[in-house]
Amino acid sequence: MPDRFLLFIPAYNCEKQVPRVLDQLLDPKVSGFVSETIVVNNRSTDGTEAAVLAWMAAHPNTPVRLLRNNENYGLGGSHKVAFQYAVRHGYDYLVVLHGDDQGDARDLYPLIASGEYKSYDCCLGSRFMKGSQIKGYSALRIFGNYGFNWLFSLVTLHKITDLGSGLNLYKVAGLKNGYYLKFPDTQYFNDCMILAQCHYKQKMLFFPISWREEDQVSNTKLTSFALSLLRMCGQYVAGPKKFVAREMRAKPVEKYGYQVVASNV
Repeated sequence: MPDRFLLFIPAYNCEKQVPRVLDQLLDPKVSGFVSETIVVNNRSTDGTEAAVLAWMAAHPNTPVRLLRNNENYGLGGSHKVAFQYAVRHGYDYLVVLHGDDQGDARDLYPLIASGEYKSYDCCLGSRFMKGSQIKGYSALRIFGNYGFNWLFSLVTLHKITDLGSGLNLYKVAGLKNGYYLKFPDTQYFNDCMILAQCHYKQKMLFFPISWREEDQVSNTKLTSFALSLLRMCGQYVAGPKKFVAREMRAKPVEKYGYQVVASNV
């Protein structure tokens, strides 16, 4: 029986970009392996939800479900919604593709077609390795990413080439115990995931991707982000087991709830 893939698109205030992301589902290289797509709207304040609904109405035969978080849970919280959805619905793999149209799901096709993904607990898209293509990044941001990739590699004793692009693949079996639930609901979620995956000795594969910044808006404050990553590395070095088990959320959430707004499934 073939593996079942769920594609998860986190969306927040990306009304211009999310229809372009959904257009990737029309390519056979993506539709050929994706069983269902969920767009998780994290309480957007612009026309993101309307844009998704319009796209779904124009493509009624594409299996897309639009979810709306009960609260603004942050990027990490939306991941938790999707991880738990994948577990409850019996999916084998979860693909993360950010809704701001920086990544391309077709970059996964070689791994899927060859079956190489089966040998790993997660396949993480990398903007900073041989074969990657990156457009629109400043030299400062590229330099900073290389620096933190090196630092995380040093503290984990694993080669890390990207701390969190918007294209990743996870084996759902590795998500069932919910080890990630206490991780931050912020943009630091992916960084904690990588540290935890190293601690739990999950098999990781970094693969090259194409990445671009054109009309996207970044909410990341570089200085505070860099200081937080340094603090995170220090805490991990001081005690990896304690680090992955600690409560990291500013506001613990008992249940990451959502509503189903619309469905073509």
